[in-house]
Amino acid sequence: MKLGLEILLSNTAMLKSLKGKRVGLVCHPASVDESLQHSLDLLSKKLKITCAFGPQHGVRGDKQDNMIESPTFVDPVLKIPIFSLYGEVRRPTEEMMAHFDVLLFDLQDLGCRIYTFITTLLYVMEECAKFDKTLIILDRPNPAGRPVEGFRMVPGWESFVGAAPIPMRHGLTLAELALYFADYYNLDLDLQIIKMKGYSPEKKPGLGWDLKRPWINPSPNAANLNMARAYPGTVLIEGTTLSEGRGTTRALEIIGASDIDFSEVLKRMKKKAPQWFRGATLRECYFEPTFHKHVGKLCHGFQFHTDSLSYKHDQFRPFRLTALMLKVIREMHPKYPIYRDFAYEYVKDRLAFDVINGGPALKNWIENPKAGPSDLEKALAKDEKSWLRERKKYLLY
Repeated sequence: MKLGLEILLSNTAMLKSLKGKRVGLVCHPASVDESLQHSLDLLSKKLKITCAFGPQHGVRGDKQDNMIESPTFVDPVLKIPIFSLYGEVRRPTEEMMAHFDVLLFDLQDLGCRIYTFITTLLYVMEECAKFDKTLIILDRPNPAGRPVEGFRMVPGWESFVGAAPIPMRHGLTLAELALYFADYYNLDLDLQIIKMKGYSPEKKPGLGWDLKRPWINPSPNAANLNMARAYPGTVLIEGTTLSEGRGTTRALEIIGASDIDFSEVLKRMKKKAPQWFRGATLRECYFEPTFHKHVGKLCHGFQFHTDSLSYKHDQFRPFRLTALMLKVIREMHPKYPIYRDFAYEYVKDRLAFDVINGGPALKNWIENPKAGPSDLEKALAKDEKSWLRERKKYLLY
């Protein structure tokens, strides 16, 4: 398999077409080639790179915790400005746009709507359209593969974790998402895509990720392929008082709390919806966060395992399993303060949990004592099937 970056670097004609132009680059720590050399370093040797842009967590991935802004600075080696798109601004300003003629976009995504890199992609596309700049997407794999799961974001619930009405697990690469965004928002821009070669998102064993490729954290808590697969479910816990494992070495792979009996939670979950357990193993475990929620307390919970023989890619339902867990907790503890009250990704007037879900439907299901797994299944299936139909025209592989 060859990445979009590697295709560009090996194509003399493509490089020649960019000669003499001022080139900007959107990148982060996982923007590397097969030999682990960073795209900023590689492209600077071939092109006139005049600036770079860093998404959430920065170009170098220096911000460990969530929702911590990064500053703009001058690269000490290349002597070019490194603009932050997760600091004072979240979209390029007119002054930033004046630094380049062509912008290369080379981010590794996780395949989840809430992962902010796809919103950064949309904002960059909108500004390139506004200022008549060329945008070239250097495509990379979606490690979560093609499966789709979750509610589609409700129009009107747009945020930095809700770029468009797509499900939580959307099943597209960034280049495919760019095609969708251009269409959905009717963007008039010079959008070019450098596809991968040899990418087979439905081929075992990687099923979206080439297992011969080393994993580089695209963000500090995206530690491995297992996390990427579980993330469309575990990210919901960011909007709750439960722990999503931040402060441990398995963030967003384990979830739990210091004041809930998760052996009973798992027992009830399996009784209520055994069909949702067919894809992967949930292993009961204990952990103690060194920072963040439940810091210093022994937590009881479970870890998602997609790294065992039990894993079935097309049957794994992390969104449903996490929702079911919250439903069971509400039934076990009617007054438990599940939802965390705080501003999430710059949204201050709506419940963080609803912002993450992209609307109130999931919370309404959790809180409705008469609603069961079949009701959630019916609602999700409607959104998922509509997205599967709609996304067909954007598939490149």
